[in-house]
Amino acid sequence: MTVTVTPVLVADLGVEGERMPVYAHVIDHPDGRVLVDTGIKELHPLTTDLDPHIRPPEEWSVDLAGIDVVVNTHLHFDHCGGNHLFAGVPVYVQRQELDDALTKDDFTIRAWVEAKGVQYVPVDGELELLPGLRLVRAPGHTRGSQVIVIDTGDRPTVLAGDTAVWFGELDDPQTEGQRLVVALEPERVWLSHAHEPWQPRVATR
Repeated sequence: MTVTVTPVLVADLGVEGERMPVYAHVIDHPDGRVLVDTGIKELHPLTTDLDPHIRPPEEWSVDLAGIDVVVNTHLHFDHCGGNHLFAGVPVYVQRQELDDALTKDDFTIRAWVEAKGVQYVPVDGELELLPGLRLVRAPGHTRGSQVIVIDTGDRPTVLAGDTAVWFGELDDPQTEGQRLVVALEPERVWLSHAHEPWQPRVATR
């Protein structure tokens, strides 16, 4: 079974004088097309300090009508802003994450989470979404963060959202989620804010 991952640059943010990319990822699976995270909806007063540059969906080179399932790794504003584009499509998110997004102040832009027509499917822990593709809770960045594990190769591929924001957080994992990802011994790990996937260092003698 062939499963492919395609990164989609949806925005970039100004962080400490540099531009940080924001990626969504499309998983093409024989049983369906999955979009992981949905980027930023629009400029908003709560995001001005990050000076977001947003790529409109028509520049994503993704057939939005062909998306069968959406997964939010978590519900910070730069990961759920496009959820409104997928009204009627199931959006899988950890129940803890959805509860926090709807009840905690300063967690996200709540109006984007509550966009009309978005149909959340709350997940408690691990779930096989499609054959060889599972959701795994990975606390750390938020209490309800999750990663997507693709188990169709010799070693898994992981889509980790912000479980790690930069490679060093997987080279020296500190949170429960980071340690979980590294323990999977993945071939590669796609992050939301890196252009290329992280790969484990190969020990040399």
